[in-house]
Amino acid sequence: MKVTAPQPLVPLRHAANDRRGRPLRDLRISVTDRCNFRCPYCMPAEAFGPGHRFLGGEELLSFDEIEAIARAAVALGVEKIRLTGGEPLLRPGIEELVERIAGIPGVRDLALTTNGSRLAPRAAALARAGLRRVTVSLDALDDETFARMSGVGARVAPVLEGIAAARAAGLGPVKVNMVVRRGVNDHAIEAMARHFHGTGDVLRFIEYMDVGSCNRWNRDEVVSGEAIVRKVHAVLPLEPLDPAAPGEVARRYRYRDGGGEIGVITSVTRPFCGGCVRARLAADGTLYTCLFATDGHDLRRPLREGAGAEALLERLRTIWSGRDDRYSELRELLPVVSGKVEMSRVGG
Repeated sequence: MKVTAPQPLVPLRHAANDRRGRPLRDLRISVTDRCNFRCPYCMPAEAFGPGHRFLGGEELLSFDEIEAIARAAVALGVEKIRLTGGEPLLRPGIEELVERIAGIPGVRDLALTTNGSRLAPRAAALARAGLRRVTVSLDALDDETFARMSGVGARVAPVLEGIAAARAAGLGPVKVNMVVRRGVNDHAIEAMARHFHGTGDVLRFIEYMDVGSCNRWNRDEVVSGEAIVRKVHAVLPLEPLDPAAPGEVARRYRYRDGGGEIGVITSVTRPFCGGCVRARLAADGTLYTCLFATDGHDLRRPLREGAGAEALLERLRTIWSGRDDRYSELRELLPVVSGKVEMSRVGG
């Protein structure tokens, strides 16, 4: 269904903080719920097998609808937009969407998160369309471990080629995300650090999180950010860095020898809810105000019922003003929460 993109709104005219004083600065937009990988912490094959029903064409937001929501979000104060999935490079014509969002006044940073398997032949076109940066998920460097982590027997080489192509296209420094799971790929921490040391890319280690309800998360499988830093420091000495920007989720460290930096995302052991300024838009138009939310807010219906730019902006402002999320801070105090939105719907 075609929706005419509204005219630009005046940025920040309706800026609002949530109930804990946090502004909206960052919007993640999932463009598809499909992925060619079946990573066990995100889309385990037993839950997303051949019989799983993905969104059909009319259920997905159109590019016009995504642009309309992005414009309203920017008017509320969003400066950073990240395109995610699923695997966003499975969405046909993604370069057109990049160009549209890059043209919205007020968008300071436009990035894309991908598993990297299809990035190499697309990197240059994405850069020409206006993409600024890419983040690539890579959980190991050896094919045996990576095949297990990808869930489909994927090989590392195409992902490394994608990272190199992104760097060559000016989409760097490339951020490389490694989800660390005890007994599965924690043996690969040092090898990953050595590989990306000195490349200019930024390796980020992510604690295994209880996102969604189908990854069978077990607290015992979490390798703490502190333990990860100790492992890297033992082979490549580190020192801490100050945050690059307010609300940054990764704790930063630089190599003492000048070989670059790493980041560590510690949602489990050292939550950062107090500085969270991020909302997530699922591919079906549902807006979530927390990665661990059980419920979202439908934006597709009002758009398709004819809501104009001002009405959409007011809807977003109302949603954000009522936000009170801090799941990670409360995780240890809560009973097991079922029905949380799956990571594949909101892109992490």
